[in-house]
Amino acid sequence: MGKHFHEELQELNDDILKMGTLVEEMIASSITALKNRDSKIAQFVIDGDRLVDDMELSIDEKCLDLIARHQPMAVDLRFITTGMRLNGELERVADLAVDISQRVMEIADKPLLKPLVDIPRLALIAQKMVRTAIDSFISRDITLARTVILMDSEADMLKRSIQNELIYEYIVKDGSVAPRAVPLILVARHLERACDHATYIAEDVIYMVKAEVVKHHPERL
Repeated sequence: MGKHFHEELQELNDDILKMGTLVEEMIASSITALKNRDSKIAQFVIDGDRLVDDMELSIDEKCLDLIARHQPMAVDLRFITTGMRLNGELERVADLAVDISQRVMEIADKPLLKPLVDIPRLALIAQKMVRTAIDSFISRDITLARTVILMDSEADMLKRSIQNELIYEYIVKDGSVAPRAVPLILVARHLERACDHATYIAEDVIYMVKAEVVKHHPERL
């Protein structure tokens, strides 16, 4: 492959990094909106989803064009196809940031049910997992990818803890708080799903680098 092809691969790298940075910022902004019950910030996140959608289409088109024109093989082909999969996962994470912001809209005019402690913690885990997954792709670093995969169990446990507290300590004891509790349960689920998508990215990175499938095979980590 010629110099021009590898320059185009670097451009693809840069585009995915930009998209990953934007998606991570959307998660952070959606949680800021939640903590402050700020509908303006929430709407800003919702409106920003159009840009992510446009970026996803552009990156997919670039990947398909690279395959069609250069017919890459082995590592280069895996890099491009992984870029396409990663692109889709990031778009889904952006959708989850939008979902969180929509939950904020539902409770923006209501007092918070309880101080937010665990949800911001889960959000930080989600941001770190997304950022590390992107870094693992950019640097082709399977050690970083494995770190992301191993973090997912912490996110799962924290989500369950948040959900159980809101259900059994609040809704079961006083059903009238459900309109304030259910959106928080959904926020925790959205964040946990974002962690899942980061895990999928990390699994794809390991395949890209080693041509080894680790999905459903934790013993291979």
